[in-house]
Amino acid sequence: MITTPITIDLLRGALDLEQTERGVLPHRLPAWARTQYDDGQMSMVDSQPSGVRLVFGTSATAIELDTLPTKRDYTGAPPRPDGVYDVLVDGQLHTQLTAQGGDVITIDLTTGATETRRGQTQTLRVTGLAAVPKTVEIWLPHDETTELVALRTDAPVEPVAATRRVWLHHGSSISHGSNATHPTGTWPALVAAQAGVELINLGFGGSAYLQPFIARTIRDTPADLISLKLGINIVNSDGLRLRAFTPAVHGFLDTIRDGHPDTPLLVVSPILCPIHEDTPGPTGWDLAALAAGELRFTATGNPDEIPAGKLTLSVIRAELARIVAQRALTDPNLHYLDGRELYGEADNLNHPLLDDLHPDATTHTLLADRFTRHTFTSKGPFAD
Repeated sequence: MITTPITIDLLRGALDLEQTERGVLPHRLPAWARTQYDDGQMSMVDSQPSGVRLVFGTSATAIELDTLPTKRDYTGAPPRPDGVYDVLVDGQLHTQLTAQGGDVITIDLTTGATETRRGQTQTLRVTGLAAVPKTVEIWLPHDETTELVALRTDAPVEPVAATRRVWLHHGSSISHGSNATHPTGTWPALVAAQAGVELINLGFGGSAYLQPFIARTIRDTPADLISLKLGINIVNSDGLRLRAFTPAVHGFLDTIRDGHPDTPLLVVSPILCPIHEDTPGPTGWDLAALAAGELRFTATGNPDEIPAGKLTLSVIRAELARIVAQRALTDPNLHYLDGRELYGEADNLNHPLLDDLHPDATTHTLLADRFTRHTFTSKGPFAD
């Protein structure tokens, strides 16, 4: 077997590759951006490689990938499934693999306390491939921190140049892929496959707060198409009042436009989320459900505070629509999509949010189909 160093030119969807004690760790934020926050949640989701994949050309019949996953174990909650690796050959799903071992972080949701247990490197094997030239993609688990230790094949590998348009998407946990069952089953990955574009997924679970370092990352990253799904985490955290939210959105868009003055840019408001449509945040754990072994959320804010600037999803949608309409007068490549076009009242009846906040795997497909139709068709802002 030939061992090939895992370098950034073999990866797509990653903006940085950190050398670690045991291998290399793909990041979806550059190193300079990671110095601008001290937030365990942001650090965790940045290192979860949603949309990140190894891509190489080879005639190999056998492939081995040594990985070191980091699992999460929530005290009192059902065990989380192992992360899935999707292996594609010439664009078609060939097999799915899991790495059962690795490090484990135990998290107590009631206190926030964590404990880490170190584990061993795991080896994934793909065999029986045809001995012909082909492009292999190994999509890493979208919600499981994954260090890459070694890549071995029985024939040489080489990088494959990307030739399709690059779509950069930023959002929260739904864009990250929460409750999707495998990495090519997240709604952004499904859209990328349907539309024939290269995905850079900057969806960060629980961490889309209009941070300037994310805007600058988007500004500095080459992209042909950009979409921003904004708002839900601002409500979840009760992080801003309306008076601060409006200039923060303008500043976020201004920074992106500094690097992408004419790139098609789509602002997407939150999908329907009944608990926060007219009730402000913060979002809290449903402790009764947690005691029963379920993860569910509840809105804890006071609607009487909305006139004082407390944010709900209804307020945010109206303000995002107003901001985009105002800016579009001088920015014809700026567009708006109401998130309820992707998931609305009728959808909530047929496919209720699993934990009152996140869609299930079937709904990811629904979101993808509708986003592709609204955005990439002949009249959409991303039409080719």
